Amino acid sequence: MLPSRSVTPWFVLVCLTLGVRAAFSTEAAVQVRGGPQDIAEYLSRSSLTVETADSEDATAQDILAAARADYARMVGALYDAGFYGGVVSIRVDGREASDISPIAGPNRINRVDVIVQPGPPFTFSRAAIGPVAPETELPEGYARGQPAAATVISDAAEAGVTGWREAGHAKVELSGQSITADHRNATLASDIRLSPGPRLRFGDLVITRPSAVRANRIRAIAGLPSGKVFSPEELEDASQRLRRTGAFRSVVLNEAAVPNPDGTLDIQAEVLDAKPRRIGFGAEIASLEGLTLSGFWLHRNLLGGAERFRIEGEVGGIGGDSGGIDYRLSARFERPATFTPDTTAFLEARIEELDEEEYRQTTFEIGGGVSHIFSDELEGELGIAYQYAEIDDDLGSRTNQLLLLPGKLTFDNRDDALNATEGFYVGLEATPFLALDAGDPAFRLYADARTYVGFGENDTIVLAGRTQLGSVTGASLLDVPPDMLFFSGGSNTVRGQPYQSLGVDLGGGNTSGGRSFLAVSGELRARVADSWQVVGFADTGYVGRDSFGSGTGDWHSGAGFGVRYDTGIGPIRFDVATPLDGDAGQDYEFYIGIGQAF
Repeated sequence: MLPSRSVTPWFVLVCLTLGVRAAFSTEAAVQVRGGPQDIAEYLSRSSLTVETADSEDATAQDILAAARADYARMVGALYDAGFYGGVVSIRVDGREASDISPIAGPNRINRVDVIVQPGPPFTFSRAAIGPVAPETELPEGYARGQPAAATVISDAAEAGVTGWREAGHAKVELSGQSITADHRNATLASDIRLSPGPRLRFGDLVITRPSAVRANRIRAIAGLPSGKVFSPEELEDASQRLRRTGAFRSVVLNEAAVPNPDGTLDIQAEVLDAKPRRIGFGAEIASLEGLTLSGFWLHRNLLGGAERFRIEGEVGGIGGDSGGIDYRLSARFERPATFTPDTTAFLEARIEELDEEEYRQTTFEIGGGVSHIFSDELEGELGIAYQYAEIDDDLGSRTNQLLLLPGKLTFDNRDDALNATEGFYVGLEATPFLALDAGDPAFRLYADARTYVGFGENDTIVLAGRTQLGSVTGASLLDVPPDMLFFSGGSNTVRGQPYQSLGVDLGGGNTSGGRSFLAVSGELRARVADSWQVVGFADTGYVGRDSFGSGTGDWHSGAGFGVRYDTGIGPIRFDVATPLDGDAGQDYEFYIGIGQAF
């Protein structure tokens, strides 16, 4: 006889819980009798029963409800794939689901079989739509003899409506639709009728709810072209301009239900203000440069016209071996919709102290200008600024006063700026400048080009490349502040090489930045899990004493590997690199930050 033992209540509870889960575990499968393999996979993905049975928390009532709903889902999925004569049977432990009362259903379900006989695929015997606006692009599949998928019919109707809207007929309607299935010949006749309505022009932008941004500024920022022919693209552009300011948490532009008697159509703007103030912080660490801390304070609606005012500070080189501690404080004021809806005027100022191994520079700069958005991918900026700098480097101690005319042009069609898998980025900076104490005009050019190519399902493998190019012409090294010259080495140029370790050798152990620069980087990024990537990379850099195309310079290179963890808002980066020269495999640098290296 076995000795008796007490059983604790929590043990009983665990056993009962496990037993309940086991009792309610349900097998569900879609069986397709006849038809191609791809339709079987498509129906399985469409089944609500299969999805519900996979859920740990699903009850018998949940599964029965899903099974009863799957009749319509399976028929709809067959129609979407072009099968109009299908038969669906859903067996719940051998009983037809439609015969089971949803009120007095079983307490336990062991198995559900969704049995589908698709029947023959249908083709179009007729595929008509009209009237159609000029230049309307209809789906190629909407034609006689093509597979008669229901999705193709809906796509054709949508394309017809879109074509008329793009021609200015904002109130186009689907006035009629006739669809006839011939089961004997497995064909489908489709006839779609459209009613374009009148061609309309944009009316007024009517603001439907109060906002902290003044109404006249909302209209100016939106830039709705009142009086011009209605265009869905112009309407979307107006929405994007309002969202771009950051002053609104939500922007919805709706067309008025009824046009005005004069043939115009008012647009109703419903905006929800964002919180006016925001603060943020950042941190990055590298083995040689040390810790960099940054922070900002932002006001999104400073004067009631969606003006942005941002104060930003940064302290770098904390605990590093690349000189002393660097400080930077800057402020920027932006006013959207200045001159044009896509043009922003700005004023900015900065105070900065750089304590690097090769130089020490204290800078004050103030200026302003305009930026313009040409498209979703292209934007530019022009400005004018005065810069005063106190410099102490191997060329001696001096002051510089410069008049700068900076210009920028940026093309960016990457799918994700922090973790790109496809697209291009090209940034071009051209800065004519005049040394006020010397009077000699000069020119600085810097270009940054990046490209990304993904391979495999969901871009499992990504090849990324970057090229940086710089040149200064028309000024001697003495007339150019060190931060406008070029160095190489560090996380932004050549990883594995010490920060700004490559410059111009002046002799006697003295070094300065160069007037020409080239850096090339390549990365192979491989996803090894949902949130993890491993990365291999190689970088090389060149710095020359003279402007590009003249004189000589020196090269250095580095390579390494790293890991990335995707946080959802951007990957956390950790890289380890070594020089590719005499110190290869002996010296290492590591880098931690947010976002890909480029």
